[in-house]
Amino acid sequence: MKTVLTIAGYDPSSGAGITADLMVFAAHGLFGTSCITSLTVQSTLGVVASHPVAPDLLRDTLGCLFADLPPAGIKIGMLGTAASVHVVADFLAQVRSKSPLTPVVLDPVLCSSSGRELLDPAGVEALRARLLPLVDWVTPNLDELALLTGLPVKVRADLPTAAGALQRMGGLGLSVLATGGHLESPDDLLLLPGGQLAWLAGELIASNSTHGTGCAFSSALLSRLVMGDAPLAAAVAAKEYAAEAIRTAVPRGGGRGPLNHLHPRSLPADGS
Repeated sequence: MKTVLTIAGYDPSSGAGITADLMVFAAHGLFGTSCITSLTVQSTLGVVASHPVAPDLLRDTLGCLFADLPPAGIKIGMLGTAASVHVVADFLAQVRSKSPLTPVVLDPVLCSSSGRELLDPAGVEALRARLLPLVDWVTPNLDELALLTGLPVKVRADLPTAAGALQRMGGLGLSVLATGGHLESPDDLLLLPGGQLAWLAGELIASNSTHGTGCAFSSALLSRLVMGDAPLAAAVAAKEYAAEAIRTAVPRGGGRGPLNHLHPRSLPADGS
């Protein structure tokens, strides 16, 4: 059982963030470790408040885990502040120097679905300048893609140009998987190194259990990469996982409820 690491915020309702990531890893037969970047006050009704973890604690936690439980893959979610971005960037530079092939997936959590800012402007700039060149994958939704690139991203035709701009920020080795869940047809765009484009067809699922979809999707993507899937196959499998997690979810709470992160269709038929 391979070990994977999530660096993200804590959602006490377990719909998103660290607790959701760990469930996704478990569903894929992986052992998850975690480093909390921010404590949030939230439920299915939205985020009420967030309190960032001190940079020194963040740095010490990452160093402690890396020394004893080096990960086979890393997922990065909510970071909260510029200080946290810089700590994580320093950590990734260390990882790259010792294990350059370890896959790193960045889910650029910039604001909550209820509209609350989850990364300050200085943090967004630090993410562009320091994190993007150190990760292998980035999985923005439409709003995140627009904020990171400064380009309009409203319709399907906007995605290729914006994805290309984001890839250039990180370097041509960066894979961009832009999620189109808010499009009329919820298709995702995959831009691979070398400029290869692929559209991943989606479907509209009538459900209110969609809290944390981006977290689950990016964690499933990392899981499939660690399990050995090729890039396109990993992206397709992650999308199928997220769709099934929404489809099989039991409604919870009075707002947007969590996905069924532990649905039993995460592994291949042979269990490998």
